[in-house]
Amino acid sequence: MKHTQRGFTLVEIAIVLVIIGLLLGGILKGQELITSARVRNLANQVEGIKAAYFGFQDRYRALPGDFNLADTQVPGATQNGDGDGRILGTESIAVWDHLSHAGFINGTYTYNATESTSTTPTNPWNGRMQLIYDDEYVVETGTATDRHNFKTGPQIPVEVLAELDRKIDGGDGALRGTLRFSAYAGGATAPTAANCYETAGANIGQWRAGSGEANCGAAILF
Repeated sequence: MKHTQRGFTLVEIAIVLVIIGLLLGGILKGQELITSARVRNLANQVEGIKAAYFGFQDRYRALPGDFNLADTQVPGATQNGDGDGRILGTESIAVWDHLSHAGFINGTYTYNATESTSTTPTNPWNGRMQLIYDDEYVVETGTATDRHNFKTGPQIPVEVLAELDRKIDGGDGALRGTLRFSAYAGGATAPTAANCYETAGANIGQWRAGSGEANCGAAILF
């Protein structure tokens, strides 16, 4: 007996294509939702740290980390700063001791001259964050000048920073505004500028959001 092999009908093929389309759409939508959640998480951290910084300054008339009377006026604080109005050197570690013991951030961080998970909070990708007075951020032209800034830490996917830029700084890229690219290492491999934003050409300064780069970082200027 001769068997005739029957192929798929157009209806069956159409159904399969619809199913594949739905699966791909669901995957892409899921990735979009995950990225959005990560952006919100990081944005909340940034806004929380900024609020803590200014709240501490308002209460104590001094900067966290730099406060030279912290051990007597902030219950539980273990390290004083020099009170010169700038968060320099290891005062950037004392920042978290002062803010946590004053109740401005969650968790308890105790000063030690070396950064660790017990002295310094981390971003959602386990890169250590930093609040300091320095020039470790990029500018569009010329040389960066020292100023107080909050470092997000490294290991952040570039698409998250691109969306964060749009959310809190108008999306003007890595070289302008209050959010800039920073190569701060934060206990990990330092981000590479050319992997995170366009360093030349017509799109200079724009985040390379489609590159898939997983190790970028930023500084938010105060």
